[in-house]
Parts: sequence; C-alpha cells; structure tokens
Amino acid sequence: MLAEQSTKIRPVVIPLMAISAGIIVANVYYNQPILKEIGLSVNAGEAEVGKISMIAQLGYGLGMFFLLPLGDKVNWKNLIIGLSALLAITLVMIAFSSSLLQICILSFFVGLFSVPAQIILPMAATLDKVNRGATVGKVFSGILVGILGARVTAGLLTEWLGWRSVFAISAFMVMIMGVLLKIYLPEAPSKFKGNYVNLLKSTLSLIKEYQVLRQAALLGAFTFGVFCSFWTTLTFHLSGSPFHYHAGRIGLFGLIAIGGALVAPYFGKLADKGSVYKSLLMTVSMIIGSILLIKIFPFSVAVLIISVFFLDIGVQATQITNFTRIYSLHEHAHSRLNTIYMTTYFIGAAVGTYGGLLAWKFGGWNGATWQMLIWSSLALVIVMISARSRPVTVLPADA
Repeated sequence: MLAEQSTKIRPVVIPLMAISAGIIVANVYYNQPILKEIGLSVNAGEAEVGKISMIAQLGYGLGMFFLLPLGDKVNWKNLIIGLSALLAITLVMIAFSSSLLQICILSFFVGLFSVPAQIILPMAATLDKVNRGATVGKVFSGILVGILGARVTAGLLTEWLGWRSVFAISAFMVMIMGVLLKIYLPEAPSKFKGNYVNLLKSTLSLIKEYQVLRQAALLGAFTFGVFCSFWTTLTFHLSGSPFHYHAGRIGLFGLIAIGGALVAPYFGKLADKGSVYKSLLMTVSMIIGSILLIKIFPFSVAVLIISVFFLDIGVQATQITNFTRIYSLHEHAHSRLNTIYMTTYFIGAAVGTYGGLLAWKFGGWNGATWQMLIWSSLALVIVMISARSRPVTVLPADA
C-alpha cells in the first residue's frame, strides 16, 4: 500500500510538509534573539531570562524521546495534527503571559509540542520511496530554514510589533498549516504492533547495539550545544557595549546562518563517497576555527559575520554526516534510530545553552567563548575516537 502511495501523493504534499516542518520547529528558536526584550517586560535579568531557551530545548529533547517513537505506533497524520493543535494553543498562552515563570513553563511545552517537525521527516521518506533522497532533502531543508529563519523573523517582528506578536502570529501560522495538513496529508498506517512500553524498550536497545549511534549522538550533542550556546549569548553580546544592537539587527545575523546551511550539504557529500571521518574532521575543525576567530577579534563585525557563516556550515554539515552514518545501521529502524540521535542532540542543546549562560554570567563574552571552545574540542576528541574504533557491521535491509 505504501509503495502505491509513493506514486499517488499529490505534488503539493512534499512542499507542504517541508514548509510545515519549518514553521513548527521555528517555535523552539524564536525566543533566542528577543531574550532581552522578554526580560525587560517581566523584570528579569539576563541569566534568568536565558533559561527560556534552555527549557524550550529541553522540552524538545524530551519530546523526541517520548513522542517521536509514536510515529511507528499510531497514525502519523493524526499525531502530527493533534500535536500541532496543542502547540498553537500553547503559543497563544505565551503571547498573553505576564511572568517569567509562566513563560518558562509554557516554553517547555512549546518544545514538547514542536516534535511534529521530526515526525514529518520520516513520514516523507515513507510516502515517496521512489525519490526518497530528494524528498528527505527537501523536508530537511525546510527544517533548517525554519531553525535559522526563526531568529530573523523574531527579531524583525519584535522591532515592529513587540515580542508577544512573535508567538501570536506563529500560533496563527501553525493553525493554518494544521488545516492544510488535515486536507492534503495522506493516511499512513502504523507499523509497530507492540505496546508503548515495548516501543520505548526497542528504542533504548539500539543504544547498546550500535557503537556508531552512540558516537554520532554524542558528537551531535556537543556540536549543537556549541551552536545554541553561541546564539543565546550572542544576543547579550550584541545588545551590549560597543554594539548596542536592537532585536531586529541581531535577528539579521540569522540570514548569514541560512547561507551557511545552504552550503553545508556540499561538505556532507564527502560522507557519501566513504570519507566519513575526513568530513567530520573538516566540519568540527571549522567550528573550532570560527570560535577562535571571534575569541581573538570579539568586537569585529566582519569577523563575526565570517564566523557565523562557517560555524553554521560546520554544525549543519556534521549533522548531515551523522545522519548518513546512523541511517546505514538498520533499514527498518530509522524512526527509532532518529529518536536516540535527536533526543541526545537536543538535550545537548539544552545543556550547552545553560553552560553558555553560566559562562556569560561569570565571564561575559570571553567566558562564553571559552565554554564553546571546550565543547567543540571535546567534539573533535569524539571524532578521533570514532575514527580509531572498529567498524560496526551493518545489518541488511531485510534483517
């Protein structure tokens, strides 16, 4: 049935899935360039308001583990639409929040209910088996643009209409996309017949079974932790002396990052040619080099622009290479492999964000960049260990 679906889905479905994934995942990142404005409205300091980013990332990471595996058990379409509806309601509540505590609690649920972005990705691969690579690439591009474009959108909307408008408008967009998905998404039956507990057990068993999965997940956690730490503390760095940038101008740095994301797949092609560790060495070294540049020239806008560009290439290309590694482990366990990888990935983001906030609190931009440099160096150590490990036997598709 699914094989037939791949030839019968309407042309609008895949672009709609890509746009929807981007709109949904953007909600985890809207807060980053507007933290100062949120803090001023609820009388909270930088360290306190910075927890909003950490909590949203934590909610997203936990959602990856507890909700993402459900894509193998329940109807994909109903799961996506149901979670999107809860996300829209939560966004409306944030727009009317009056205290930091309320915003923090609701931010956790924003992260939790943004999981449909990652459910849409494997669903797209299943719906269009004939052109699976191109289809997944389109949806993944939508997710990347959503992550990076969120900063631009949030900054500009806050500049024009205030920070609450960001979440109110996003709620409207999520509701519109939910209606369109209800109309156009085909039905996708569940594949896992066991109960929810068995589903989680089978997911956890993959951690012990695959060394490559463990290495890739840790590498993803450290590199994305650096990425989130950078963008959270960059807001404070650019809003202070000597820059004194407003939210709109800070958000524009996201455009540079989008350019980096578009270049990243070209570096990821090294993995397709069998040069996995060469690719990882290049991309992680790019991250370290970018941080060193901004550490040496902390007040140079030109250096910051260059560093943002190459930092984003390094982080996104590392993720693409990691996907190539883990999806080759077991053809029939992509959703569960993705659960382990992405859960670790976003928990790393939450911890990295919190580490960046602590470093900023005690050492300012200098302390934050030291923290990023340590994390990226640990990522390089993981790559070196991975290169020396024995290759894992890959199970055939019919295993």
